[in-house]
Amino acid sequence: MASSCYVSVLSLNSWSRPSRDQTFSVVPTRGKHSTMKLRSRELNLSPPTCPVLALGFQVPGAQDLVDFSPVYRCLHIYTVLGLRDVFENYYRKQRRKQARLVLQPHSNMHETLEGYRRYFNQIVGFFVVEDHVLHTTQGLVNRAYVEELWELALSKIVAALRTHSSYCDDPDLVLDLKNLIVLFADTLQGYGFPVSQLFDMLLEMREQYGEILLKRWNITFRQILDQDNYSPIPVSTEQEYRQYTSQFPLQDPELEKLSFPKKLPFSEFVPKAYCQLKEFIYACLKYSEDLHLSSTEIDDMIRKSTNLLLTRTLSNCLQYAIKKKNVGLAELVQVIINTTHLEQSCHFLEEFISNITNVPPDTMNATKLYGTSTFKDARHAAEAEIYTSLNAKIDQFLQLADNDWMSSAQGSGNLTTSDYLVDLIAFLRSTFSVFTNLP
Repeated sequence: MASSCYVSVLSLNSWSRPSRDQTFSVVPTRGKHSTMKLRSRELNLSPPTCPVLALGFQVPGAQDLVDFSPVYRCLHIYTVLGLRDVFENYYRKQRRKQARLVLQPHSNMHETLEGYRRYFNQIVGFFVVEDHVLHTTQGLVNRAYVEELWELALSKIVAALRTHSSYCDDPDLVLDLKNLIVLFADTLQGYGFPVSQLFDMLLEMREQYGEILLKRWNITFRQILDQDNYSPIPVSTEQEYRQYTSQFPLQDPELEKLSFPKKLPFSEFVPKAYCQLKEFIYACLKYSEDLHLSSTEIDDMIRKSTNLLLTRTLSNCLQYAIKKKNVGLAELVQVIINTTHLEQSCHFLEEFISNITNVPPDTMNATKLYGTSTFKDARHAAEAEIYTSLNAKIDQFLQLADNDWMSSAQGSGNLTTSDYLVDLIAFLRSTFSVFTNLP
């Protein structure tokens, strides 16, 4: 009889290691966040709500998915035989072995979200089984045993996630993984397991997510600069004008009064860059959601990330555009005009962040955006490049000349201006006409 009970207990292996075709989704009956209902459809984990959902069907619990009768029978038989301690020790020993198997991630888990989902589902399944056994048997497992097992599991889970998430360079996958971890943590928290380490790890992952975003936006800004024609934007109709002003907060009463067709002072780079700044802020906000952070903390994290985008990524891209070979004076002048308008738009970005985080911009200790200094530095670099280019061009004219500033016309004693000097003056006139567009 005892040996047959041992065999029955071994069926617990199948509880901990669901097949690839079967997902062990669980339902904590001690409620949590209602917002998880929607995510459960995407992430394939059942929401921690009451057994009956608004959809009209009953969600199966652990007792519906797993047959616990072999355990109950074995426990009863061993208790009658006076060998309850033997069975308890055997059960716990076997479950610890199974836990090690469950907690071992696949080597390619980081490649797809499905790999993470399978990993989380089998862990949730394991601990839901233990929670059910804890509450339906008298002493087969106790709270101390379950907590010890969870503490061991949590350290291994965090280590595995740190390792595998570090391989990811796709911000969309990192964001999906974050949402999956939040749902995993909230599900187990609904069963009474402490999950603060998981949320601490998510804050660490946010730094990685931010770096991945900066790399993506570096490519985006460079593409915009490479495709820009460095010319004022012509607009022929009111509709075109409103389209651009909806993308960028241009406030120019004098320009408003002009009849069509007319030109916006900046090039296409300005509205495109401004829209990308807002997209970056939205991407940062998406990661900060559901991390149990206050509005002030979210606002601070977004502002710090945006400052990195401005001072590091966008600044480097502007320097790259300014220092490129064959950049003409007209292009450099347009860079100055563009950065002037972007600098003036910084307070609109401040308001944009405040609106989506519901934190007033004048809140004490609120992080300020460094966009002003970023665009000033780019403008100074463009001005220095103009100065260098002008000096080089003038030196080139002077080196070609034979220092005879006044020459005699052939066959007469009249003095005429050197052709080199005439060309130099013509060059300076055309150059200074470009400068008239400077703000």
